[in-house]
Amino acid sequence: MNEHSDYTNHLAGETSPYLLQHAHNPVDWYPWGQKALDKARLENKPILLSVGYSACHWCHVMAHESFEDAQTAALMNALFVNIKVDREERPDIDRVYQTAHSMLAQRPGGWPLTVFLTPDDQVPYFAGTYFPDTPRHGMPAFRDILQRVHDFLRNHEADIRDQNRRLLDALAQMNRAQGADSLDSLPLDAARQLLEQSFDSTNGGFGRAPKFPHPTSLERLLRHWAAARTDSGQPDRRALHMVSFTLEKMAHGGVFDQLAGGFCRYSVDDQWMIPHFEKMLYDNGPLLALYAEAWAATGNALFERTCHATASWVMREMQAPQGGYYSSLDADSEGEEGKFYVWTPDAVRALLDAQEYRLVARRYGLDGAANFEGHWHLHVYRDLQQLAGEFAQDETALRRTLASAHAKLLQARAQRVRPGRDEKILTSWNALMIRGMAIATRHLGEGAWLDSAQRALDFIRNTLWRDGRLLATFKDDRAHLNAYLDDYVYLIDALLELLQVRWRDADLAFAIELAEVVLTHFSDPAGGFFFTADDHEALIQRSRPDHDEAMPSGNGIAARVFGRLGHLLGETRYLEAAERTLKSTWQGIRSMPHGHTSLLVALEESLFPFQTVIIRGKPAQLAEWHALANRPYAPARLSLAIPDHATGLPGLLAERSARDQCVAYVCEGTRCGTPITSLQQLRQALTGQREHDT
Repeated sequence: MNEHSDYTNHLAGETSPYLLQHAHNPVDWYPWGQKALDKARLENKPILLSVGYSACHWCHVMAHESFEDAQTAALMNALFVNIKVDREERPDIDRVYQTAHSMLAQRPGGWPLTVFLTPDDQVPYFAGTYFPDTPRHGMPAFRDILQRVHDFLRNHEADIRDQNRRLLDALAQMNRAQGADSLDSLPLDAARQLLEQSFDSTNGGFGRAPKFPHPTSLERLLRHWAAARTDSGQPDRRALHMVSFTLEKMAHGGVFDQLAGGFCRYSVDDQWMIPHFEKMLYDNGPLLALYAEAWAATGNALFERTCHATASWVMREMQAPQGGYYSSLDADSEGEEGKFYVWTPDAVRALLDAQEYRLVARRYGLDGAANFEGHWHLHVYRDLQQLAGEFAQDETALRRTLASAHAKLLQARAQRVRPGRDEKILTSWNALMIRGMAIATRHLGEGAWLDSAQRALDFIRNTLWRDGRLLATFKDDRAHLNAYLDDYVYLIDALLELLQVRWRDADLAFAIELAEVVLTHFSDPAGGFFFTADDHEALIQRSRPDHDEAMPSGNGIAARVFGRLGHLLGETRYLEAAERTLKSTWQGIRSMPHGHTSLLVALEESLFPFQTVIIRGKPAQLAEWHALANRPYAPARLSLAIPDHATGLPGLLAERSARDQCVAYVCEGTRCGTPITSLQQLRQALTGQREHDT
C-alpha cells in the first residue's frame, strides 16, 4: 500500500484489478469514459492516457516511481486530464493508440503505453512507453516530458493540428480493405520459407531475444508438414523439425514452470532460460492446444507431459469457483520480478535428501553458476537420457526421484508470497483456453480437462451472454463492456472444438447465434470484419485486425470458423463471408504471409478440400467410430459424433439421419460420398486426409 492510501480517485468503482491498483494514487485518474472526455474538452486540457495491465512489470515500476509520487502527481493533475486504461478490458483503445504510437515514434510500442491527446478529439500528438522518474538510459525524466509536451501543444497548436490530420488520414488509409479477384496457395509456401529464414536452429523459435512462443507460426509449420505439399509429395520433415525442436526447447526451458507447469510470457534470452515471469492465460491456451497436436503428430512423450502439467496448473491456479478462467499471474512478488520462482542451492539442499538433491542439481544446473541475479531459475540443463547414464538408473526411476523432489520444492514454494493474480474473467481469453482444453482432451482423452472447459463455457453462456450479445469481462459479480470481434470468433472456434469431443445441441445453436451477431454487427461492407461492433463507442479508428499479434487475428479466426460452419451446415452465407474476408486481406497476406498465419489456415481450408465427418448412432456405439476419425492429427478435418436421439438439427445436418446402426457421412469440401455403414469403410474414406497418430 502506498503512502497516499488515504486518497481515492475516480478509479475506485472499477472492476479491473489494474485500475484498482491505481485507485489510491495521488494522480486524479479517471477511467476512459464520457466524464473524463467532457472534462478535457470543457477545460481545454490535453489528456494523458496511460495504458497497462496488472501483470506488467514496467507498469508497476512507472506507477511506483511516478504515479505514487506527490510532486509528479501534482504536475499531472495541473496540466492534464489523466485517464488510466486496462488494455485487457479495452483492447479497442489499446489497439488504436498502439498503432498511433508506432506512427508517431517510428518504433513498436508496448506497456506501459503513455500517450498525450488533444482535448477535443482524442487524437494523439506525442507517445511513448515507460518513462523513468530521473534521466537515465538515454530517456528524459517523466516530469520533464510532462511540462514539455504540455507547453508544445500550447505554443505550436497549429502544427500539431496539421500533424493530427495527417495521422488520422494514415489511420483511415491503413484500415481500408484491399480487394482481390482470386486466391492462390503461394502465401502458404512463402510463409514456410520465411519462417525458416528466421528460425533459430540452435535454440528453437524465431528471431533473437526477447523470444516469444509464436504458437500460430508453429501451428502453421505443423499443418504444412501434415499437408505433405512438397515438390516430391513427401512430408516436409524440416517443417516438423522446426516445430518439435522449438517445443522441446521451450518445455525444457525456464520459460516453462518446471515445478508447477504453465508458460511465462516470453524469454529475455535466446535459450528460453530466463522468462519475463508473468503467466498469461492467452499464451497457455494456444500452447496447450499446440503441444497436444504435436503429441498426436509425433508421439513425443515430452509433449504429453507438458500438456498434463499445463492443464493441471490452469485448473489448480487459474479456474474460478464459478467456472471461468482468471487472466494472469504477475511477474513480481514482494516488489521483485521472479522472486517467487527462483532458488539457491542451499535452500534446495535443505529440502531434499542427498539423492534427490544430486539429481535436481545436475538436471537444473544448481551445480553451475547462478543464472538470475545471484539466484537459480530452474531450466533443464541435462535431459533424462544423459542422466540415466550418469546415475546408472533407468528413466522411470529417475522420474520417480524427480517427482518426489518436485513435490517437496512445490510445497516449500507455496509458503512464499505469491505473485498477484488478475481475477477478471475475459471472454476471449477464456475461449482460447476452452479451445486448448478441448483439443488436448480430443488427443489425450483426459475427461477432467473436458469438464474444466465445459464449466468455463457454461459460465460464459450464463454470465456474459445477455440479450443476444456477449460482454467482454467479469469480476466482482459484475459483467460489463461490449464484446469485441475476438470474443465472438474465438468462442465460436472453441465451441467447434468442444463439439468434436462431445455433442451438445445447445453448443451448436450457440455457435450459430454468435456467428449471426458477427455478420450483423461486425461486417465491413468491403469484406472482413471490424474489431468493434457497429453500435460500439466511436474511437479515432475502427480497426480491422488481420495480422497475428500475441493472439491470433480476429479476421483470421473469423475466416476459419465461417468456412467450417459453412461446410458443416451447408450455409453459403458463411462460406461467402470466409471468402470475402480472405480477399479483403489478400494484400497483407501476400506481402507478409508469415505475419498472417491465422488467415493462412483459412486460406488452406478454402483452397484444398476440407473434410467433415458426421457420425450418427446410439451413444454406446459412437465411441469407437468417433475415435477413428477424431484422435489422429488430421488438422483439415472436422468430425462430430451426434447421438441418434438428437433431432431438429440445423442446415445440412438435418439430412445426416440416424439409422439402426452407426452411419458416417464424409464430405470433402462440397463433395460428399454415400453413407458409410462399417468401420472398415470409414477407415478407407479417411485416408483421403493425411493422418498422423501415435
